[in-house]
Amino acid sequence: MDLKKAKAFQVPRKRAKRVGRGMASGHGGTSTRGHKGQKARSGWSMRRPFEGGQMPLFRRLPKRGFSQARYQEASAIVNVADLAKFQVGATVDAQALSKARLVTRAVKRVKILGDGELKVALTVKAHGFSAAAKEKIEKAGGKAEVVQ
Repeated sequence: MDLKKAKAFQVPRKRAKRVGRGMASGHGGTSTRGHKGQKARSGWSMRRPFEGGQMPLFRRLPKRGFSQARYQEASAIVNVADLAKFQVGATVDAQALSKARLVTRAVKRVKILGDGELKVALTVKAHGFSAAAKEKIEKAGGKAEVVQ
């Protein structure tokens, strides 16, 4: 492509509606709000779930059960393929993973998943392992140790 022949690209944008600028503007008088009523008044705003006085959907539906998700700590997920960055015989723990920028420092739990291949023998210390990940680490001659 020749940059000399390139033309400036214009994004089609609708002009802003300028209300309250007199009758000749087409948006004068009631300023597109119609006549009287709640929406015509200044300061009007509607709550998000408001359904015109009808019982809102979130109050009509039954509430059942209990979700544990709010109280569980999220785990940082690291795949077996990401562990190939480490040298043979290295001990890979949460600190080593954060140093290698595979997890953030704020994460308290680390789980290793089995996506990818591993050809390096490593000692991996984590809070959880998938069955495939554990198998691949041990197949490469390493150890998978669960940390509490």
